[in-house]
Amino acid sequence: MSQEIEAGQGSERKGNRLSKIVTRTGDAGTTGLGDGSRTSKDSLRIDVIGEVDELNSAIGLLLCEELPPKVHSALLDIQHDLFDLGGELCLPGMAIMKDAQVARLEELADEFNAHLTMLKEFILPGGTRPAALAHLCRTICRRAERSMVRLHQAEAISEPARRYINRLSDLLFILGRTLNLAGGRGDVLWQKGKNAD
Repeated sequence: MSQEIEAGQGSERKGNRLSKIVTRTGDAGTTGLGDGSRTSKDSLRIDVIGEVDELNSAIGLLLCEELPPKVHSALLDIQHDLFDLGGELCLPGMAIMKDAQVARLEELADEFNAHLTMLKEFILPGGTRPAALAHLCRTICRRAERSMVRLHQAEAISEPARRYINRLSDLLFILGRTLNLAGGRGDVLWQKGKNAD
């Protein structure tokens, strides 16, 4: 969504398509929001939008891997949701995210988690390449959530948006474990004090 913010303000449009991407409107260090206002590129709102965009890009990288069809479908739907979230964030005061999107993540988490063994130890982010990428997505998601919490302290963000980003990090953790299982290996368990001696 952040690429739309940069290009959408002051650009020439044909229907709903951008016909001009390089606008030079951000050269002074500001960027346009969806409501037509401009804000500093280092504002907290732009930080959050950028982190959500980074998360979506990382999920796109994960989608380049060979994945179980159900995981692939879930991640593709999440990418669409993250564009909805970016749209909400670039329109201050707008609520786009819906409870149904949060509920879908919860259902997916329950469905994928049902096939996993109960965790008794902390796990390391790794194993197979797809699992490691899912964990990378999870950490980016957590960073976006932290920024969103800070933004919400100054400007209201809808409850579904805040709940969605929190549920998504949980689902990405579960998908990391799921992808290790699908790849024929188990979780990489943390060994406390392994190198302390």
